[in-house]
Amino acid sequence: MHIPTRDTFQQEILPFAQALEQARKPSPDYDVSRWLYVPNTYRDYRYILGTAGEKLLICVGINPSTAAPNDLDNTLKSVERIALANGYDSFIMFNVYAQRATRPDDMEKVCNPVLHRENMAAFRWALEQTKTGAPAVWAAWGTIIEKRPYLADCLRDMIAVGEELGAQWYSAGARSKKGHPHHPLYLRKDCTLDPFDVERYLEQSLLA
Repeated sequence: MHIPTRDTFQQEILPFAQALEQARKPSPDYDVSRWLYVPNTYRDYRYILGTAGEKLLICVGINPSTAAPNDLDNTLKSVERIALANGYDSFIMFNVYAQRATRPDDMEKVCNPVLHRENMAAFRWALEQTKTGAPAVWAAWGTIIEKRPYLADCLRDMIAVGEELGAQWYSAGARSKKGHPHHPLYLRKDCTLDPFDVERYLEQSLLA
């Protein structure tokens, strides 16, 4: 369980580029040739957690919890299973907002623009890691995106970055009545990915 003790406004936010550089150095805690973990030490925020490979699936949740290399939570275990079942050999877990909070109700009330900016730098980098074809992005945040008004604005910025880099969006499982994509936790391990019109979703489900 991760409960924020203070807002990220009160913390020094490590720029993504600097955090990535540190994460590429050998670690006594995990194999850096297999794992992507940025920042590479446990903090109140996380940009990226995933694995290295040739065919990458980028999964997008709302905000990170306690997962770390060699210590995936049930959500991340499900993400990895579904990625493998759909023909991907690696995954990156990304989030609309980078603050850790096991309970989304504990997320800070106001978006930290510095944290968001660096999170968008992380998203751009993740998309650029696709080696063949268009970057594959799995929308997997469930109804939790309604927890904070600023999350829709964060998603809008993500969509713009994705459009610039030719991202293709997917969802898995049944969508909610309002059109929210299904959270990974309770999906079947052989669940397939379906095309997802994220721009239409933003306009009709979040901004309507």
